[in-house]
Amino acid sequence: MTDSADPDRSEAVTDGGTDRSQPLESASAEVNEQYENIRQTRRRRAIGWIVGTLGLLFITLQGLAATEFFDDNTRFTWSHFVERMGDYFPTTDYGGVPFLDVGTYWEFIQANNLIYDPEVGGLLFQFPPELYNFVFGELGMFTIFGEAGTTLAMGLVGTILGFPLALVFSVFGSERVTPFPINFIFRAIMSFIRAIPAIIWALIFVALVGLGAAAATLAIALNTIGNLGRLFVEELEELEEGPIEAMRTTGANKSQIVFFGMLSQVRTSFIAWTLYIFEINVRAAVTVGVIGAGGLGAVVRNQENFLAYGNMMATLFVIFVLIFVVELFSQRLRARLRSDEEKMGWRELLFGLPNRFARSLTK
Repeated sequence: MTDSADPDRSEAVTDGGTDRSQPLESASAEVNEQYENIRQTRRRRAIGWIVGTLGLLFITLQGLAATEFFDDNTRFTWSHFVERMGDYFPTTDYGGVPFLDVGTYWEFIQANNLIYDPEVGGLLFQFPPELYNFVFGELGMFTIFGEAGTTLAMGLVGTILGFPLALVFSVFGSERVTPFPINFIFRAIMSFIRAIPAIIWALIFVALVGLGAAAATLAIALNTIGNLGRLFVEELEELEEGPIEAMRTTGANKSQIVFFGMLSQVRTSFIAWTLYIFEINVRAAVTVGVIGAGGLGAVVRNQENFLAYGNMMATLFVIFVLIFVVELFSQRLRARLRSDEEKMGWRELLFGLPNRFARSLTK
């Protein structure tokens, strides 16, 4: 009689490398043990999720208490919230139906030259035009766009001024270039800069150069060194060693290895990170403007002091448009740096937006 016909012998077990001659009873016990281990693991995981959720809830409640979220002075009630929203969003009735009064916003934007200064812009349309003052004088083309131009200029100039030092600090902060612990000195300087927000640096520069956009620009430039330098260091640490070793074998010196073996590999990513920091710096320009450093942030602060919440919201809409345009410009430049990205012209980019948005919803 063959083994397959013997009722006393078990079938071969093929799960997980188990010996085929193992008896059926032992295999069943092992499977039961594994099943029980899975159940216990799931039970411990569920308990861990419950404990973690309760712990997070407890910490959140403690944080809300520390921030006086439930204090009587906060007055966080739905009725109060709805009442105050009317101050930010003025409405007008058309046929008994309330609509947002956009005209009120636009009147304030025009009266305070938030996006266009007619006195400065008119110099370009007179005969002969005052081109010399824009190119070589104290005006500059950003002044045409009023307070929005000042905010944009602070973010742009701060990025340009901070980029060279960010590049130098990142190169010397990389362990591939400077041995430890000397490279840690440059990393520590960048960490110290990042530890202090741009608005605090702006307060320091106000005491040095006076209140105005210059102090905000210097604060943004210094903040750029810390933030952009850190991103550059991380890119340099992730370089492929092959091209660097190839240059060493050819007898290249240290500077040639840095410029042609390292920076050439990260050129595209460095430009992309710089554009990203430029977006952040424009937002930072709004923030530092709140302390009186000029631009749209100063307008928001002044209107808040006058309790003119509708004017504040009009300024916030201008800030939103400015940030949106900057991000759109930066995103398209980064897309052109990527070879696998579809190249589009500016006309197609702007007028083709509804079609691209509709296609993305149908995917």
